[in-house]
Amino acid sequence: MKVVILNNDFRVYWKERLFFLKQYLATRKIEFYAIEFFGKGSPYAFDVYNSNEQWWTCLFPDKSAVEISPKEVWEVLSSALFAINPDIIIAPSIVFYPGALGIRWAKKNNKKFIMFDDAMAGQVKRQFIVQWIKNLITKQADGFWLPSPNYHAGYAFLGPTKILFFYGFNCIDNQRFKAGTSNPMNHKTIICVARLVPIKNIDALIKAWAKIEASETGYKLVIIGTGPNYNNLTHLATALHLTSVEFLGTVPNDQLAAYYHKADAFILPSFSESWGLVVNEAMAAGLPVLLSDNINAAHCLLKEGENGFDFNARSTEDIENAILKFIRLSAAAKMQMSLNSLKEVDKLSYEKMGVQLTDALVKIHARKTKYTGAMAWIMINMWNGRYNTKGWDN
Repeated sequence: MKVVILNNDFRVYWKERLFFLKQYLATRKIEFYAIEFFGKGSPYAFDVYNSNEQWWTCLFPDKSAVEISPKEVWEVLSSALFAINPDIIIAPSIVFYPGALGIRWAKKNNKKFIMFDDAMAGQVKRQFIVQWIKNLITKQADGFWLPSPNYHAGYAFLGPTKILFFYGFNCIDNQRFKAGTSNPMNHKTIICVARLVPIKNIDALIKAWAKIEASETGYKLVIIGTGPNYNNLTHLATALHLTSVEFLGTVPNDQLAAYYHKADAFILPSFSESWGLVVNEAMAAGLPVLLSDNINAAHCLLKEGENGFDFNARSTEDIENAILKFIRLSAAAKMQMSLNSLKEVDKLSYEKMGVQLTDALVKIHARKTKYTGAMAWIMINMWNGRYNTKGWDN
């Protein structure tokens, strides 16, 4: 069996997943290939990586999506896929180029198609006709690869269906973040790792922290990350006369675990997160987590009062209260939260991802090719997808 995974780009977390899956699937006699579309224009452009692997190619390594017509993308992709001749294509939501063009190629060539998505269906509001078209095309998939079972409810629009649902791709290399020894939980430090952009809501965290500092808890807040809001946030901390907030800027990925190990808890106040893999990182490092209830990872990994607390991102008072609830816990309770985080995050691992994906591939490969109705066929051939991530951080 040959399988190809497509994406706009494979930056940050996808890189390690791909190498794991290449090796894992090879032991199951499954040939695995990766095709990324664009070398430029990624919101994760800070993560520079040029693959020299024969099984992993980039269609337009020196261009961004805005420099290329959909027709050219389709022609180059088609050529690459014909050269591999995969049995199954895995691609993101049909909203984007890889999903829209991937399912088109699959249907034209009698192949199977799996869609992965870490945005909960229904979170993005669209006009009725646009949503109807998206739903129509989405229904033509053979499988859905989702982060966790709690995403399933968003696909009720499919009705009774034989589409296979499976889970677990939003995982990291947990072992890379685990500490060699248990965290003593006496660093008096809470850490936040995030791009410094509006949607991360770091200004509300800093305003809430002013109350924490006034309470004389002795704790400090460490913020790792950079972005267009960096100067505004540092100025805000200065204006509030905060002395217990540290901005560390960008930290290389291979050094990030050490900073988690010097903290007692992790906090993320985002207005929205399709998942939030920094939550996985922090929990794999043994940290209790304080999370906005708008973070999708929280719905799967956070157990209220067991390995952390949630809060309303739009209330600085609620953010403050969540922080204080953690700070006021006994040392034993904090240690137990640390152990609970490790236990919860181990439910999402590379090994479990590999097992679920392999099982799904075997089942889907054995099925008959789905019939595509005339209207769906027309829509699939008209819709090219898009590449528009400018609203992700607003």
